[in-house]
Amino acid sequence: MQYVKTHPCLPLVHMLNLEQIAKLSGVSRSTASRVINNDPNVSCDTRETVLRVVRLMNYVPNAAARGLARGRTQVIGLVIPADVAALFADPHFAIFIQGVSSACAAHGHAVMLWLAEPEYERRQIRQIIHGGVIDGLIVTSALLDDPLVNELSQSQRPFVVVGRRPNDWQATSVDVDNSGGARAAVRHLLRLGRQRIATIIGPQNLIAGVDRLTGYQTALREHGCPIDHDLIVDGGFCEYGGYLAMQQLLPRRPDALFAASDTMAIGALRAIHDAGLRVPDDLALVGFDDTPLAARTDPPLTVIRQPARQLGQLAVELLLELIDYPEAAPQCIVLPTELVVRASCGAAVK
Repeated sequence: MQYVKTHPCLPLVHMLNLEQIAKLSGVSRSTASRVINNDPNVSCDTRETVLRVVRLMNYVPNAAARGLARGRTQVIGLVIPADVAALFADPHFAIFIQGVSSACAAHGHAVMLWLAEPEYERRQIRQIIHGGVIDGLIVTSALLDDPLVNELSQSQRPFVVVGRRPNDWQATSVDVDNSGGARAAVRHLLRLGRQRIATIIGPQNLIAGVDRLTGYQTALREHGCPIDHDLIVDGGFCEYGGYLAMQQLLPRRPDALFAASDTMAIGALRAIHDAGLRVPDDLALVGFDDTPLAARTDPPLTVIRQPARQLGQLAVELLLELIDYPEAAPQCIVLPTELVVRASCGAAVK
């Protein structure tokens, strides 16, 4: 018998296995297992005997071993194919990961996180899918033609994509209404009388980047405004990219800006201030995400709020359903967004 002293003030923890618990209880291993798994087909006296030994020995069942016995590891993989530095600079990802983590904890699962850049990701595809260490995968910020998603589609491994798949109706996905949110942002600026509305977009190989640009263009067309490509600049979904993009846009004299992420909006706001201009007097500004910093900028950002935490939680729920019911039909769920009006657009609610 092995003993490990965890702390001078704590009792000894006995590192026992199920066979040793059965031997100390005077029962078979299968009987001890039924007691620990709360099987009703055990007599009250036998149950109490085994549980008394369990309490005395501080026995904790090996969850990993129990999962493997059922063909499960109780581990979910979360793949974010983004540069690590960019990932931790964007609060949206932190909130999303919190949602994934809380949902996994509620269901007794652990999360294995891959911060994979595209080239590294491609080299690891088969190891991730076939390594046997996970029950399923959540893939977020997926490229439009993501090799990992393509491989997963052929593998029969349960997976959920965060971001709709426009040409793949066999994949279960969850997303926010990126196009509708962007459309609402631009329509709001148009209602305020702004006429030269620029946009700082995200990468066009990401579905979120594509959909937010589509929403911007749809709102302008609905209002009878031409699409001026000089007012569209890629900011790479990062703050410095937003700053550089705004520097490009300022000589083109926009009177409003829709930035496709809060981080880019914050970079743009800094560039506007550095140019000696005022928000919203000279240029109205709307972001997308509603990260915690958005309400603390000067002036506070009007934003399209997306439910990042709920997005993570729902991705886990969908994946666990696929794991339990492999034959279930694919689902494509789109969560609504919300316009949150603050001072940066010139129409703050008092």
